[in-house]
Amino acid sequence: MESKILMRFLLDTHTFIWWLIDDARLSSTAKKAISNPENVIYVSSASAWEIATKFRLGKLPGVRAMVNDISHSITNQGFNELDITVDDGQRAGLLTQSLRDPFDRMLVAQSQIRGLVLITKDLRIHQHEVHVIW
Repeated sequence: MESKILMRFLLDTHTFIWWLIDDARLSSTAKKAISNPENVIYVSSASAWEIATKFRLGKLPGVRAMVNDISHSITNQGFNELDITVDDGQRAGLLTQSLRDPFDRMLVAQSQIRGLVLITKDLRIHQHEVHVIW
């Protein structure tokens, strides 16, 4: 019997939004990984927090349709919600100062702790000890 290698990915916030709106900025590698039904895709609570915060501040007006039920947008795509734990917060807080964005820090911490591949275009994240594709 042939065993399948299960890949587990965590979407950066921009990746999640671009996937939902079918944005051309989403790389073909990212699209292929996300659309593969054999892969497990996670969206962090940190991304929901970031989306709601940036919408409130007027920085993401294009998410109006999803901002009041981000959980539905996640499950509707067949993705999994990833809660934030105390261990995640501790790891994120101890990351080097080179990564200043608290949302990015959390995504890196969650990826490290769970061994997830982070799908992101953000080059600052690529500099940390985390598996990344784009």
